[in-house]
Amino acid sequence: MDSTRRRFLQIAGLSVLGLGVKPAIDALAQSGQPEFVHGPQALTGKRWGMVVDQKKCLKAKEGCKLCVDACHRVHNVPSMDNPKHEVKWIWQTPFDQAFPDSENEYMKEFVQDSMKGLPFIVLCNHCDNPPCVRVCPTKATFRRPDGIVMMDYHRCIGCRYCMAACPYGARSLNWRDPRPFIKTELDRDYPTRTRGVVEKCTFCDERLAKGLMPACVDACKEYKALVFGDLGDPKSEVRELLRQNPSFRRKPQLGTQPSVYYIV
Repeated sequence: MDSTRRRFLQIAGLSVLGLGVKPAIDALAQSGQPEFVHGPQALTGKRWGMVVDQKKCLKAKEGCKLCVDACHRVHNVPSMDNPKHEVKWIWQTPFDQAFPDSENEYMKEFVQDSMKGLPFIVLCNHCDNPPCVRVCPTKATFRRPDGIVMMDYHRCIGCRYCMAACPYGARSLNWRDPRPFIKTELDRDYPTRTRGVVEKCTFCDERLAKGLMPACVDACKEYKALVFGDLGDPKSEVRELLRQNPSFRRKPQLGTQPSVYYIV
């Protein structure tokens, strides 16, 4: 049993003895965040980010979901029959839903004229200023030094504060036990979740630790519509793409500073 889960059970025991729920949550929150250590094979960066090239994405075969299928397969994401219970890490949504408002109304008009109704890839934006982190009472969600916003499933109590705070709809709660709804072959390299736990995209932190690119990026190698890299490195591919192409982000006016950029 790891130290985080042991700490949680100790605190849960104290709450049962009558110390109350809030003191128990406060004690868990004060126990600190998991230590972030680079392994020898890990890909490292100052500030991880992603560029989605919509023009290249549209060149893929009609209905292409290679990135979605790859992500959900390697992370054992369940496929729920009831849409209300849907769990998603990366998905497709129309432009109007991905970008309901725009800092540039003329840019929005251009995109709507040329791409209205076409699917856009969306995922957790791994914000510089993530509201989900601020509201989590147990520090189950936290931001790593390299910018990746993580989930500690052992700490999550299913309060859904993070879901309410996230303006991008990037978090899902397991309303039911997700394990019976995993339709693909179980990937034993990634832990399955339990009922009452929130989950989301983690930029494939477990793959970065092995020196691998995120699963969605690997799945899109033929089209290169998804490019992942270090925004803190001026010589990185993502920075070069952003220098050469106009780009925009989802809901930038909220001040969350998303690290996912879109080229249209």
